[in-house]
Amino acid sequence: MANPYRELLTTPGVMGLVIASSIARLPHAMIGIGIIIMLVQQSGLYWLAGAVAGTFTLVSALISPHVSKLVDQRGQRRVLPLVTAFSIGMLLALIIAAHMRAPVLLLFILAALAGTMPSMPAMIRARWTQLFRGKPQLHTAFALDAVLTELAFVLGPPLAIGLSTSLFAEAGPLVGVLLLVIGVTAFLLQRQTEPQVVKGRRGSASSTLLIPGLRTIILALLAMGVIGGSIDVAVVAFADAQDWPTSASFILAAYAFGSLIAGLTFGALKVSSPIEKQFFIGILVTAVTAVLPIFSPDVYFLAGVLFVAGMSFAPTIVIVMSLGTIIIPPSRITEGLTWMSTGVSIGVALGAVLSGLIIDAYGARAGFGVAIVAGLVMVVVVLLGLPTLRAASETYSASAAIASSGSL
Repeated sequence: MANPYRELLTTPGVMGLVIASSIARLPHAMIGIGIIIMLVQQSGLYWLAGAVAGTFTLVSALISPHVSKLVDQRGQRRVLPLVTAFSIGMLLALIIAAHMRAPVLLLFILAALAGTMPSMPAMIRARWTQLFRGKPQLHTAFALDAVLTELAFVLGPPLAIGLSTSLFAEAGPLVGVLLLVIGVTAFLLQRQTEPQVVKGRRGSASSTLLIPGLRTIILALLAMGVIGGSIDVAVVAFADAQDWPTSASFILAAYAFGSLIAGLTFGALKVSSPIEKQFFIGILVTAVTAVLPIFSPDVYFLAGVLFVAGMSFAPTIVIVMSLGTIIIPPSRITEGLTWMSTGVSIGVALGAVLSGLIIDAYGARAGFGVAIVAGLVMVVVVLLGLPTLRAASETYSASAAIASSGSL
């Protein structure tokens, strides 16, 4: 049987894209946690570290779709160098200001300005879409993309933490900035896979968010983010309550490892069922497995159930991204994919806050209840939006069939 990953990687330009994008992903996994560790090391104030890093993350989530809109209109090569250079300058200014014990207000301002950092995951997915839109390879490409993202978040945070705690406080975010320079430069040098600017119809819709079905996807991804963010915090609290705080690292690693294995396996499969049906099944499995952690009696059981729960994440993300390429016009693909990533980012931040509040009030185990509620909300959202997604998918299939018959 043919290996779909081998076929994918032998496509001209793909190997260079994989290598460059792997470097470009790491800063997204390192800089936020790097800011937290840096400020904790310097000030000992967890609230300040969390608030400054949260400002950077939130502004980045809200600004990046607008940056991506510019990319759709003018191209990656023209937009990314400018916005990346500005973000790098603000990140370096933030690091210097923190080192010099600058006023707290300045830290927040610089963190907000640094949030102009472009969404490299969306830029990468736009290239996959450019290469394989409407082809079976897109499924495998998004699976590989999901696995590489998981690897970045497995490797990035420990690297940032290790650098800042073993060398000096600013080392983690500094290396993150250096990797951002290297990664974006290497990414832009991959001219062969760069998406062409597609001229869209300006009067077709006032906002990308008005595309039928996109809001359903974004809200579902926001709920998925809440599940992930709440579980991260609840695991740390649960491990602490079990008098084994360091066990949180291998528990969360099991969560990511389950997602990684499932993503690789799913990418090698050929699924024939309608994409909107796959989406609903993925969401339903994610919601059901989110119930399991609350019944954990110890850290070993928790690691096992989170390995199982994690197995739904990467395949669902693969399905969601494939669905996004169907409903989002080529002229808006980067912006649309960025809005989808924004949904996840905001959800992760919201889940962490809600879980923390619940844990403070009712204990560590109660924090897993946030994931259960988010799962229920996610299923309801998708059920309500399923007719719209089905119609969008059928419209795309009909258009593809007409285009195919016209080319014969």
